[in-house]
Amino acid sequence: MEKLLFIDDEEGIRRSVVRALKHEPYKTHTAENGEIGIDFVKKNIFEVATVISDYKMPGLDGLETLSVIGAINPEITRIILTGYATMEAAIQATNEGVDGFLTKPFDNVELRAKIRTINIRKRLKQFVPEQVYQKIEKSQGVLKPSFHDVSILFSDIRGFTRMSQRISPDRIASFLNNDYFTPMGEIAYQYQGVVDKHIGDSIMVVFGSPVECNDHAICSVKTAITMQEKAKEIDKRLYEKNGLRLRIGIGISTGRVFSGILGSLRIKEFTSVGMPVNIAARLQGMANGGEILLSDATFQKLSDEIDAEVMPPATVKGVNEPILVYKVKV
Repeated sequence: MEKLLFIDDEEGIRRSVVRALKHEPYKTHTAENGEIGIDFVKKNIFEVATVISDYKMPGLDGLETLSVIGAINPEITRIILTGYATMEAAIQATNEGVDGFLTKPFDNVELRAKIRTINIRKRLKQFVPEQVYQKIEKSQGVLKPSFHDVSILFSDIRGFTRMSQRISPDRIASFLNNDYFTPMGEIAYQYQGVVDKHIGDSIMVVFGSPVECNDHAICSVKTAITMQEKAKEIDKRLYEKNGLRLRIGIGISTGRVFSGILGSLRIKEFTSVGMPVNIAARLQGMANGGEILLSDATFQKLSDEIDAEVMPPATVKGVNEPILVYKVKV
């Protein structure tokens, strides 16, 4: 069962919120200050779905508390609770990344309804990369497709099909979400990469669109190296614990793509299409576990700090002539 954490220094308000939410489909927990609330989240990092914090509290205030909690797990819905006197501060908090705000005194029915609404909006936002969502918010209209110079990274788990045949679906889902998609996605975000999509056990990351990045090739390779280092760490822990393995192959290609919001009338997505996408996907398919393969266009943009060796030319579907391939030394 998902957990909701309510943080407020007034015991009477904590009790009233617990009563108001007792029939909701989650278990409500309380904390009397920000420090205790943060400690609770750390101990229940994947179970806490929503945190509501009073704005004015001794010690850490609500905004500081929710900021720390957001760094621990960005998926948690964070809501600020405020009196009308601090409404302006609450609105400012939502502009700085907090998912919504509630005012007190509150009506129980309104409280439950608003928590549901904020949670739904938060979940829907997760279907769009954060950088794309911010672009849409700031733009005057739809992000129209246009040409961009980018680097494309594809990552895929080696032996995943065999592994999934002997492990229950719920364990596979937990493995993908917690041990693969989440840590690798955070690494990509650290290097200005936008996770374009998840395809089975593959991750596609774009560097250079919609977030402009002049050194997108270097960022993509640094991402790949950090991903491989993290994968080795996770693989060791998983294998010693339950026999799961996380060995990934990575392919990267650089070039011009057509990117923007594409799709039908009823469903759309921000994505990139073009030959660099195809080549990166093919290189990923060629890479062994622990390897990073690069196209020649990517290699030519690297600084001296990246060490790579040339491989025999490879035939890639959709390309008439064999292409040069480089393997990063990791």
